[in-house]
Amino acid sequence: MYRCPRCCEPSNGPHNGAVDTDADGEQIPRIRAVAGGTAKLLPDIDRERAWLMTLDGAPQSYVDLDAPEHLEFEYARRVGHLLDVTAPHGAPLDVLHLGGGALTLPRYLAATRPGSRQRVAEPDAELTAFVVEHLPLPEGAGIEVEAVDGRALLESAPDGSADVLLSDVYGGSRVPAHLTTLPYVREAARVLRPGGSYVANLADAAPFSFLASQLATAAAVFEQLALVAEPAVLRGRRFGNILLLASHDEQPLSELARRCSADPFPARVERGAALERFTRGVRPVDDGDAVPSPEPPDGAFSIG
Repeated sequence: MYRCPRCCEPSNGPHNGAVDTDADGEQIPRIRAVAGGTAKLLPDIDRERAWLMTLDGAPQSYVDLDAPEHLEFEYARRVGHLLDVTAPHGAPLDVLHLGGGALTLPRYLAATRPGSRQRVAEPDAELTAFVVEHLPLPEGAGIEVEAVDGRALLESAPDGSADVLLSDVYGGSRVPAHLTTLPYVREAARVLRPGGSYVANLADAAPFSFLASQLATAAAVFEQLALVAEPAVLRGRRFGNILLLASHDEQPLSELARRCSADPFPARVERGAALERFTRGVRPVDDGDAVPSPEPPDGAFSIG
């Protein structure tokens, strides 16, 4: 398994090859300049039609065209576990995705919950065109990609229109500041249906100042909060991805914890009193005070 999450953990090695082959049958890379930088599609030599997408050398997405239900990045697997327990097996969901990339999680939902309706905010139209040209979406997938900013799409969404709101937006390697604030989280709550979940893919390290601000901001709107991450990240041993889960209603966190702990890359679910150590004395973030998530350490995820 290729161990390469969104923005923090090192890969076990580069993927060589490409979407197409040359005259000798050797795979070659596909590269395109897009609004956000230089996008590359690199195949997984161990899976015939699986591809890693990088943007300016940073791993962004992984897609297996033959098995869209396969999630390779660790943080994506944890989101997959959450989506699996959110509703009865196979039941369709209405999902709003902030951040598109190669559309890994929309493809996952289309495969595991047919009939789901999904709107995706991906402002980089050139990136989306590159992705769908070489990694086409299945016919009838129910995935609508819009070339707009994530917060703009959120603010235009009708009240109570989503079962899940998934925020997975990185400007380079940092979560943009305007997707970290109290007005933004209030919009997230407005769009969710009763029982719905807000999920944000964050990244931080000790002393967890950014994570604490995000927990405090979410806690000002939602009653139920949880974090999902690798134990070493939660203990402050290294920089890493952390999922923030928020809802007005109880979520199946025990089942989520069971699945995450049994994963090939185990993760822990923290909730309740365990989160107080992050938020004690921390205030919610207003639009005028917002900052992006911290820069990852040098070399934390670039693969060239």
